[in-house]
Amino acid sequence: MGEHTDSMEPVTHGITLDAVARFVDIATDALSEAREEIDALNVYPVPDGDTGTNMFLTVSAARDELRAARVADPDLGLEEGMALLARAALMGARGNSGVILSQMLRAYVTHLAGADGGMPRARTIAAAMSAATDASYAAVGTPVEGTILTVARAASDAALATAKGGDARARDVFTAAASAARAALARTPEQLDVLAQAGVVDAGGRGLTVVLDAVETTATGRRPMPYAAPIGTHHIRVPTPGEDLTEDGPGYEVMYLLDLSPEHEDDAIAVLRESLAAIGDSLVVVGGDGLWNVHVHVDDVGAAIEAGIAAGRPHRIRVTHFADQVAEHRHRQSARTGRKVVAVAAGPGLTELFESAGAVVVPGGPGQRPSTGQLLEAITQCGAAEVVVLPNDGDTVRAAEIAARTAEAEHQVSVEVIPTHAQVQGLAAISVHEPGRTFDADVREMTATARHARHGAVTVAARRAITMAGPCEPGDALGVIAGDFAVVGTDLDAVATDVVERLLAGGGELVTIVSGEDGVELAARLASHVEDRHPTVDVAVHDGGQPRYPLLVSVE
Repeated sequence: MGEHTDSMEPVTHGITLDAVARFVDIATDALSEAREEIDALNVYPVPDGDTGTNMFLTVSAARDELRAARVADPDLGLEEGMALLARAALMGARGNSGVILSQMLRAYVTHLAGADGGMPRARTIAAAMSAATDASYAAVGTPVEGTILTVARAASDAALATAKGGDARARDVFTAAASAARAALARTPEQLDVLAQAGVVDAGGRGLTVVLDAVETTATGRRPMPYAAPIGTHHIRVPTPGEDLTEDGPGYEVMYLLDLSPEHEDDAIAVLRESLAAIGDSLVVVGGDGLWNVHVHVDDVGAAIEAGIAAGRPHRIRVTHFADQVAEHRHRQSARTGRKVVAVAAGPGLTELFESAGAVVVPGGPGQRPSTGQLLEAITQCGAAEVVVLPNDGDTVRAAEIAARTAEAEHQVSVEVIPTHAQVQGLAAISVHEPGRTFDADVREMTATARHARHGAVTVAARRAITMAGPCEPGDALGVIAGDFAVVGTDLDAVATDVVERLLAGGGELVTIVSGEDGVELAARLASHVEDRHPTVDVAVHDGGQPRYPLLVSVE
């Protein structure tokens, strides 16, 4: 948030909705300019990563919503404007990076809206930055250092240290935070081996430095030293543990609000998250300023509640036994009936495949991943009492989870997200979808099928890079298995054959091949190879029309 002139400041802490709107405008413009650079940091040789795009779309959604509200109501107050901005960022969040940034923005503006008018502005802003950092860690199930989290922590620590000075001004806080963020970003390859191996800094961290640099420019009128992120090689993404609902998985969903003493909540929440992670999964702990929302799947309900009692005062406790979930929600949702599947599809052919199976389709794929708001709209407008969501992309799973929890809390819809990380996993899941089963049984069957579908892909390198399978040159054929590059070659057919043979090495009864743009003939040749070499294996070929990947493959 910019500072400008003292004559524009009220007598209190000087935080105005005009200033917040300027901050969002500047941040959006800066991310727009840097989005391609940031995207290049987290892609493999193919332009598949879109961290910069996700962060830009998240902030721009918040900006657009705030602009529209202020046009409709020129007298919109600070508190109302902050609340609207926070919700718009959450609903517009796209991908993991967008979700984390939306949580940071929400915490930042919420802290400003409730700030003590007697506190110096520098301290108010520094405290808001610290709250945003706490929110970024809370948004991640298993925090990893060397990422946007580390950059956020360095920035807020520097802001707090600077604000302690009696003469510190807001511009001093922003300058210190931006400088510390750039220094922390440069160190991310030292903290995360995959970044060092790929020769890049963290893409999400780079996006955050862009935002902080823009704010510093607004506050001081000076541009920070330009930063050129290394993009000769690319960030190899670290897989995070899935939050699957499996055959032997937890039987209960526990949710509660938790009141904490604000001065001790950081330590208490850290202990709570550790305790709950040890006994369950699907853990979400979000909030701040003394009020937190806790969600976890467990077998031991008492232990989950006791962990909350040890941290603070849990209330509005809700325990749901998955086997009873259908009956409970049907009783509450007379206006909604039946069950629907919401699936994210990355190409026109894939859209037709999912729609033919009865799914409500949300367009997606690299570069156009759906927002939380789009997923929420699909869930709530399909008219079903029970909804299964297939994100079909690892970077969309978190946005789908937030949309699901929002739909349950605000619209009384039963929603389960099956964490499919590939389009072919989604196809496998929907192939066993059976509305006649109980909701719990249907979700379990779809989840198990998706998890057992080994998946791969074939694509073409766009530039020279280092991959997990070794160096590659522009135009090389690349084989992907379970999200990692496993094969580098010069011939697409040879690489495709290598991928499918590796997938079949563990056995299998069905090979599904989905052709992308310019991949129809390649898919036909690969199908012939499988039929010749593995006569007992069935082969299904579909035209998916997806960009960037001539072939998607799965083995069940």
